[in-house]
Amino acid sequence: MLDKYKREINYLRVSVTDRCNLRCIYCMPKEGLSLIGHDDILKYEEMLRVVRIAQKLGIVKVRVTGGEPLVRRGVTDFLAELGKTGLEDISLTTNGILLESFAGAIRRAGVCRINVSLDSLDPERYARITRGGRLSDVLRGLEEAERVGFSPIKINVVTVRGFNDDEALTFARLTLEKPYEIRLIELMPIGGEKGSDEKYVSNDELMERIARLGTLHPIERGKRERNFSGPARRFRLEGARGVIGFISPISHNFCHACNRLRLTADGGLRACLMVDGEIDLKGPMRSGCSDEELEQLILRAIVNKPLGQQKDGAADDRHRRKCVREMPTIGG
Repeated sequence: MLDKYKREINYLRVSVTDRCNLRCIYCMPKEGLSLIGHDDILKYEEMLRVVRIAQKLGIVKVRVTGGEPLVRRGVTDFLAELGKTGLEDISLTTNGILLESFAGAIRRAGVCRINVSLDSLDPERYARITRGGRLSDVLRGLEEAERVGFSPIKINVVTVRGFNDDEALTFARLTLEKPYEIRLIELMPIGGEKGSDEKYVSNDELMERIARLGTLHPIERGKRERNFSGPARRFRLEGARGVIGFISPISHNFCHACNRLRLTADGGLRACLMVDGEIDLKGPMRSGCSDEELEQLILRAIVNKPLGQQKDGAADDRHRRKCVREMPTIGG
């Protein structure tokens, strides 16, 4: 599937729930969100139908997200069915709280790769960022994921100035000991006012700090990595077992290379994370639409996929459209 800007669209992110067992400060309000009703969430069968039709159109990679995907009942059975579709790559993003008990099952279900959101290695700070989460649960989950054979294990770190940006070196040092890929992600303006300049830290600044530990050697990607590793600029410190990736949607915009669609838990198909505008798939499916009609709706999302999130005529890359929906309702 090529969009009108000649980008190959081969990647679908599927949010299986808007619910989460954490309340991270940059992700959702303290009181949480108004949750989508049970009947308004797509059934697993409906998600699989969308995946199979999108696969016919060229989707080869699916990432399962939430909210927190592991809190939805029956998720391992869904992953097993997803594994039967013949997709080239199935991955999952989790906060890691339940990973210790789920790692083996999701590995057996056919999940190829796993990303764990972890924004601090300090227990007290982690509890503050997540509003009550226990770091020890996540660390045990990481150990179990490594034990059952997930490799590489990617750790997503959203940096917030004055809150956890001082841990960039701590995370970088972790790659000297562990074969993890630490992915430092710039804070994006999604929902609320959480993307303000006061909280934003550019990855260029973090690279300068980390370079004090030693030379950052760029990592050349093979063909498969180019297809599946996404927008991270990847480096390795001298002698390190792991990798440091920098995902920089604000300072180094990568919209020109975007290859993805997003299916929200309530059945909206989004062509851009930051541009509010969705095509409803749930309504037509529940009204009895044919596979051909559903295919046309997916193709419409491709045709209408915007060039990027930058406002028309904006000279400064920091002036971005602001996504109105909160992150857990989109799937990241």
